[in-house]
Amino acid sequence: MRRSLRLEMLQVARLAPKLLGDSAGLVRDFLLRQFLPTGGAQDRGGKADLYYTIFALAGLEAVLAQSPPQHDWLATFGDGEGLDFIHLGALARCRAATGQSAADLLPRIEAYRTPDGGYHETLGANFGHAYGCFVALGAYQDADGELPDPLRMVQCLKFLETPDGAWGNVRGMKRGTVPATAAAVTLLHQLGVPVNDTVADWLLAQIHPEGGWLAVPGAPIPDLLSTATALHALACMERPLSEDQRERCLDFVDTLWTAEGGFHGHWADDALDPEYTFYGLLALGHLAV
Repeated sequence: MRRSLRLEMLQVARLAPKLLGDSAGLVRDFLLRQFLPTGGAQDRGGKADLYYTIFALAGLEAVLAQSPPQHDWLATFGDGEGLDFIHLGALARCRAATGQSAADLLPRIEAYRTPDGGYHETLGANFGHAYGCFVALGAYQDADGELPDPLRMVQCLKFLETPDGAWGNVRGMKRGTVPATAAAVTLLHQLGVPVNDTVADWLLAQIHPEGGWLAVPGAPIPDLLSTATALHALACMERPLSEDQRERCLDFVDTLWTAEGGFHGHWADDALDPEYTFYGLLALGHLAV
């Protein structure tokens, strides 16, 4: 089977019910409540959004639950005309998750390619960024297409390396960030390019004393996005946590869990949404191994 960002994360998230036990049903019910009668999962403002829908669909698949039919709602976006880059990628992922082709979206995705071989969410940008590359490669995989000139994407990622041995999202950053570093590691893994083991050392150094990952060195609190993506990157590098690190991270994820069935993004986050709930499942999946 071809490598796929979406399917590899989903495979891990499916392990989360081992730790959730009976609470997996609460996650299922929470995610089902996020879908509006007209289709699509709601964002934090209560509006149907393609971006949040990809996480709701993936979360339900992870807990082995069926999502409400989305074909009619997805059809309203046609071939993606008028969508920005992020939502084009989300539409490709939603189609793949519901068994539909996304091949017609690839020319629109490719229009966001930058001269350095990466992708940027702004048309005409000169330099790509890590997140743009992540969205683009995912879209090509979801559309069952081949990324043109993959080595050019590797070249773009090379320019995003930071002096501390990690990656920033854009060029010129002095310090790496955990989400950008995790994205770069995951992309290089998908493209079959080895990563120096010192990157794993850098990632592990960003664990908060109470568990979970800081988004940047010195950040005041850890967050769930950084935690889930760091765990995924470390798994790509086959770098396991110590038992103490694993237990602290489990404790951290548990502090973000609610009986409503969702996960908060961090300790100061009062809201719940499908995105962070999927990251909760992804983190638990890695910690269940």
